[in-house]
Amino acid sequence: QAQLVESGGGLVQTGGSLRLSCAASGRTFSSYTMGWFRQSPGKEREFVTAIAWNGGSTYYADSVKGRFTISRDNAKNTVYLQMNSLKSEDTAVYYCAASPFVVAGRAPQSYNYWGQGTQVTVSS
Repeated sequence: QAQLVESGGGLVQTGGSLRLSCAASGRTFSSYTMGWFRQSPGKEREFVTAIAWNGGSTYYADSVKGRFTISRDNAKNTVYLQMNSLKSEDTAVYYCAASPFVVAGRAPQSYNYWGQGTQVTVSS
């Protein structure tokens, strides 16, 4: 069945960079909106960024705009998250998600498929 698997998380110093990957299997998500969310201990899951796979439009939370870049490779059924100028507040578990809606927005309730998450830790 359909599955999303994140990878690329790890430990990085403040100001450093990291690239996350989300590999999909079991079905094609070329017509799905793909998104990244994150969650820190004691906090609610928050929207980070999303990309419309059939349209190419991208959306970013204000907190990451200018630092993070989402991209896609439909031939590989994979979505990426390039994170630059990382800050301590970026520390979280990052989740990849897919929504069947063409215009999904930032609400996690609109996303039907979720990966298990990958830990990103930013330290000084």
